[in-house]
Amino acid sequence: MIPAILIGYAFGSLPIGYLVAQARGGVDLRRVGSGNVGTANVYRATGLMTALAVMIADIGKGATAVWVAGGGVNAVAAGAAAIVGHIYPVWLGFKGGKGVATATGVFGLLTPVPTIIAALTFALIVVRSRFVSLGSIVATIVLPAAEWITPGSRAVDVAATLIAVLILFRHRGNVRRLLSSTERALPRSRNELPSSADALRRAGRRTTGA
Repeated sequence: MIPAILIGYAFGSLPIGYLVAQARGGVDLRRVGSGNVGTANVYRATGLMTALAVMIADIGKGATAVWVAGGGVNAVAAGAAAIVGHIYPVWLGFKGGKGVATATGVFGLLTPVPTIIAALTFALIVVRSRFVSLGSIVATIVLPAAEWITPGSRAVDVAATLIAVLILFRHRGNVRRLLSSTERALPRSRNELPSSADALRRAGRRTTGA
């Protein structure tokens, strides 16, 4: 199991969002917005299309970790390690993203039906509330709940529960902001979406202190 864990962590710890933002204009995501290197902060720093590409890549690295590990408990261990690697990447001083996209890739292969239920829940919450964090939090709770009532591997049940606890822990700041009504919502229309150039200029000013 140790090789599977190491392989999973290696895939998950790839700081794709950080590298993409650097390539798009030398933006250090750790000094912009929330300081995370996940999809939401990539959106703030570089715009919508780049954020979507990063989200797909983060989903892909989670799925790849599971696929490479094969089946059984090794696949579960590799998937969990990939999520931990995304959240705590050694390359960035163990300061990464919040793990939602990578977890989607992992559990999308390990347990497709509960993952689809959680993804639909996420989409519904975000469309209705415009809060990505709220959608992530609710979907994170729904996934293990759906997994436990779905016939399948007990190892996946346990992994889904433990990973949910970790992801919820990473969202504790979002929970505080949601409760205090200070959390930032998505724009109401496409006209409000920032262009990549505008986002890069703002990120550059924040990074340089201008």
